[in-house]
Formats: sequence, C-alpha cells, structure tokens
Amino acid sequence: MDSPVKIPYESFIEIDRNSETSIYMQIANQLINAIQRDFLPYGTKLPGTRAFSDVLEIHRNTAVAVYDELSAQGWVESLPNKGTFIIGENQEKPVKVKDFEKDNLQNYPETTGFSFKTSNILDNPFEHSDCEYVFNDGVPDIRLTQIGQHSRFYSSILRRKSNQKMLGHYNHDGSEFFKEHLSHYLNLSRGLPISKNNLLITRSTEMSIYIVSEILLSAGDTVLVGALSYFSVNMIFQKAGVNIVSLPIDEEGIIVENVREACKKQKIRMLYLTPHHHYPTTVALSVQRRLELLDLAHEYGFIILEDDYDYEFHYDKSPILPLASADTKGMVIYIGSFGKSLAPGFRTGFIVAPENLMVEMRKYLGIIDRQGDILMERALGEMIEEGEIHRYLKKSLKVYQERRNHFAELLKENLDEFIQFQKPSGGLAFWLEWKVPVNLMQLSRNCAQNNLFIPKTLLYQTKDLTAMRLGFGNLNFEEMEKSIDILSDHAKKLL
Repeated sequence: MDSPVKIPYESFIEIDRNSETSIYMQIANQLINAIQRDFLPYGTKLPGTRAFSDVLEIHRNTAVAVYDELSAQGWVESLPNKGTFIIGENQEKPVKVKDFEKDNLQNYPETTGFSFKTSNILDNPFEHSDCEYVFNDGVPDIRLTQIGQHSRFYSSILRRKSNQKMLGHYNHDGSEFFKEHLSHYLNLSRGLPISKNNLLITRSTEMSIYIVSEILLSAGDTVLVGALSYFSVNMIFQKAGVNIVSLPIDEEGIIVENVREACKKQKIRMLYLTPHHHYPTTVALSVQRRLELLDLAHEYGFIILEDDYDYEFHYDKSPILPLASADTKGMVIYIGSFGKSLAPGFRTGFIVAPENLMVEMRKYLGIIDRQGDILMERALGEMIEEGEIHRYLKKSLKVYQERRNHFAELLKENLDEFIQFQKPSGGLAFWLEWKVPVNLMQLSRNCAQNNLFIPKTLLYQTKDLTAMRLGFGNLNFEEMEKSIDILSDHAKKLL
C-alpha cells in the first residue's frame, strides 16, 4: 500500500483563513471530494493526525476535528493499532492512488455524462451590452420608483406577528387579501365584473401564458397571432407544438375579416391579442373590431387570449376597456401584469378566467410555484387599499407623458427624412418605419461603437418592412438626446 505521507495532500487542499467556513470543514469537504472522485480510493490509509497537521501546517486539534468529521459522515474508520482508512471493500488489498492534478479536483464537469433533449426554440433572444446608452422595447425607469415607500409596506408586514405564520406554510392559491383588492381594482380600472375566485396570481405574463398553453393547447392546434407579435409568447406557443398562423395588422389592429377567413378554412383553437397597445406596433384595437372578434369567437368556438400589455400606461384619453369586460360567453382569458410601474420585485402577473378553468390552473401553479410570495402580495394589496398604487401611477404617468412628447420631437428633428411614426397614445415605446430600406443590423453594430446599444429583438426587417421598436420610458431627456444623436448620425452615414 502506498505510504500515506507520500500522498501530496497540500497539492489539492486549499485553506482560506478568511472564509466564514471553519478550517476543519474546508479540509474535510476537500478530502470528501477527493474520495468521491476516486483520487483517494477505498482502503487508502490516511496519515496520523500529527503528520497530517505538519503537512498542511495546521494545529493538531484541527486535524483531529477533520478526522472526526470524516468518521461521523461515514467516510473513514479508525482501526486500533492500524490507523485510519477510507471505508470500502477489500481494505487489505493494495490500492493505487491516482496522480493528483489540482484542476481535476476543483473543476466542475464541463459536460454531462448522459444525453438530453435540447431546444433551439427556447434559445435566449436577449442580449447584453456594456454601452452607456441602451434602447429597450419599453420598460419603466427604475429611478422613478419610490423604493423606500414600497419597502416600508413590506417591512411593516414582515414585522407583524400575525403575518409571520404565513412563512411557515404553502399557499399556492396566493393571498386572499390581495386577490380581493386586485379584483376590485380590476373592476374599477378595467370594467371586469370579477371576484377573487376568477383570479390566479403568477410571477409574470410569461408564466401566465405558459400555464394557459399547458392546459388549453395541444400539439397540432392552430393559434392565430398578429403578423408581428410578441416573440416570447411565440416561443411558448412553438414549444407547445402548435401551428402559428400570422394575420395582418393595420392602424386599427388585427384585421377581423382575415380572422373570419382563417376560421372558415380550418379549426382555430386560440387567437392571441395585445389589443391595448399591440406589440410591437403600439396600435390600439378599435372598439368595433373588439365586438366583432367576440362574436366570431362565439360563432367558431375559439379562445381569445387577451394580453393587455402596457394597460397601465395611457396618456391622451381613457383606455378602451378590455374585450374581457364585454365577454358574456366565457370565450376570453385575460392576462396582464400588476405593478409594472413599480420596482421589478414588486410586480406580479395574473390571469382572469371563469371559475371552472381556475380550478385546473391552480393545479399547475401548485406544481411550478407552490410557495408563491404571500408577503409581497399582502404588501401589494395594502398599496391598493391605501391608494398608494393610484398616487404613484398618476405621478409617474406625468413623467412618462413628458418623455413621450420629447422623444417624438427628437425623432422629428433628427430623423424625419428617414422615418415615419405615430405618437403612441400609451405604452413606453415608439414604432418607427423607415421610408428607405437600411440594414438595421449594420446600423445597430455601428451605433454600438459609439456607446448606443440597440438589441436585435427591436429590429424588424423583411422584404417589405424595415422598422424598429424603441422604448423611451427608461431614458431621461439628456439620455434621449444623446441616443437619438448617435442613431441619427449613423443612419445618415448609411443612407
């Protein structure tokens, strides 16, 4: 058997004396790692504690604690008058200790030892950049969020003894208090005559759509979407194995006659819409078309999945009420997000649907999000109850309206000869169509060289269309001006 003192323990055991983990546990964990990877085979004799402490330059009591820990976990055993051995079969047989390579012990495997399914559909489409200026597809400005005020709501709830029991049990149905207030809020703001029994609380719009697709869609079903539609939702639909059929969009939203023709040709399972601010073009679906679509859904039996993207952000007039508010036949599933204008940690998604579907949806939510966030939901409920949500939204809308107006002026001043656009009535993004075709990917790369990042997910270029969706909500006036200057400069060079 190899002499225990010949094993170069110092070559693969590293001690961090500034770590919060005790030294003896650091050493024990690294020895266990070596045993598990067969660098210290079963039957290997370990040096005595005195010799071991000399090798690693530690106190002998630390070495004793290491061996005690290994013994307690069942990795070694001490034999009287023989020494300490790694537990295993055939201890009396000679063992061959592998050559020690530090990297082999400290590196995690680069690849799995088994095969698995991969998905190109779910490849992450989002990019990252260190550019100082960034266009996105329309998100709020976190700098406007009153984080101190929001955190006080949460801290107050956490300190209450009556709420501490919430931390000790699961409740995937969510906070009844929050659902009660959210249902009332949606009734007043969106005209939805619902109760808390019609609500499912989720983490995001994407989670909501995933649950809906799992329950209501099967491989081979046909789903209608706008000719330009939200890419994340399309990814979920594609993963479900459905046939996605794109229909044209004009200045009043999706063209109803095309929906009717599609229904005549084949069985349609679902129509996905973002009617308040169509993604990405920002146009609102007209009232007449909403009513026609409800009639069509009832006539042909297809589901309308209504995603009221950016409903909270409207400037010039009151928003058109959702299709769900006029649905009397149970054909519409309404999804949205609550608190989008707040800090990301204070946002949540929701689904509104008839109670019989809610029963099945809660089963799925119980699997993928059993714990939920009951305390955060309680805080959001109190923010509704005390009017904090209304006050904050009213204040932030004024800022976003000013930014929208300034962004429109900058576009006209700098890019009017190249683009055409309609100032959106709501939302946090502009839809720009180029009058003259330009290579948008090349434009994006050129802008990045001057510290302006334009993600590829904002670029829409086909044989017949050259367009961009540019968010303004996250930019103050100075940032807008600099960003548009860079974009305009490179556009003029290319054109």
